[in-house]
Amino acid sequence: MTDTLQDRAQGAILGAFIGDALGLGPHWYYDLQELRTDYGEWIDDYTDPKPGRYHDGLHAGQLSQSGYILSLLIASLNKYGSYNQHDFCRRLDEELFPQLDGTPISGPGQYTSQSIREAWRRRTIAGADWQNSSSHADTTEAIERTLALGVRYATRPAEMAEAVAANTTLTQSDDTVVSMTVAFNALLGLLVQGQAFTADISAKLMQLVKQGNLPFHAVTSDNLQPPKPGDSDPPRAGRFASPDALLTPSYMATAAFDKGIKIEPAWKVSLVYGMPCAIYHQLPAAYYLAARFHDDFESAVLHAINGGGQNQARAILTGALVGAQVGLSKIPERFIQGLDNAKALLDMATQLANNIPKA
Repeated sequence: MTDTLQDRAQGAILGAFIGDALGLGPHWYYDLQELRTDYGEWIDDYTDPKPGRYHDGLHAGQLSQSGYILSLLIASLNKYGSYNQHDFCRRLDEELFPQLDGTPISGPGQYTSQSIREAWRRRTIAGADWQNSSSHADTTEAIERTLALGVRYATRPAEMAEAVAANTTLTQSDDTVVSMTVAFNALLGLLVQGQAFTADISAKLMQLVKQGNLPFHAVTSDNLQPPKPGDSDPPRAGRFASPDALLTPSYMATAAFDKGIKIEPAWKVSLVYGMPCAIYHQLPAAYYLAARFHDDFESAVLHAINGGGQNQARAILTGALVGAQVGLSKIPERFIQGLDNAKALLDMATQLANNIPKA
């Protein structure tokens, strides 16, 4: 693991961009034989989308709309030094939405996700304000952009939770999705700080709850032991009814390191936890890969991609988590150089990393 917070922060951001671009070509193949026919037995680099597939017309190394929106949020963070929701919403209204038409195959990246399409409809067609723009999409779309907030506020978990929850509810209203999005970013923040992704990581997250830094309800004592007789609910019940989203990473790390549990090859994690888009399929797979390949960025993102299905989101999440562990300095140079507009993306990540306050 790298010793420099800035290196880890840069690694998380570039890791997410790399995961996004790696998924551009082989995105959403649910028939693994078709995926292998089109791209061979093992995808090991950026690829062009095939004609008639998602993102048709783009080229290897370019970003999808997820990467584009992530870059909008980073640009806003870099301009103001902290999260400015008004400015981010303005960027969506002025820079993204004019490029959309409400259909899936439109806009930057040649595909617009469900929650963004619904926000576009509510803002552009119905004239709703941003407090009434969200929908019930149960995907990782918010994580794919708010990971920038997880990095920026890595040393300030309470501020992170507030910013991530506010940003998530711009497009996704389901409280469980919001809690899982905050939990991912809480984990990412610990990794950027230099914590190891091991089986005790959830205990560290729960300690933040006990300290009042994460808004999750918890009645158990330390190490998930029962409350003592006479204990009452904590004075801060928390926004989220359950802390379970914070517990998932430790179970996935336990599975990754338990010699009695074998997922071989590792890309088959997509078959174990599911290939679809929903957040409850995506997070366990990303957590497993990020713990198992905590020191091997290339293996982590390539197994995420070669598992098919919603492999782009899986690779974005895995890339951010492993990038935070190895740092930019340990990401293979070919992945960085192969990114379209690599210098600008690297500059954005560097500025963001330099804005992280000391703990």
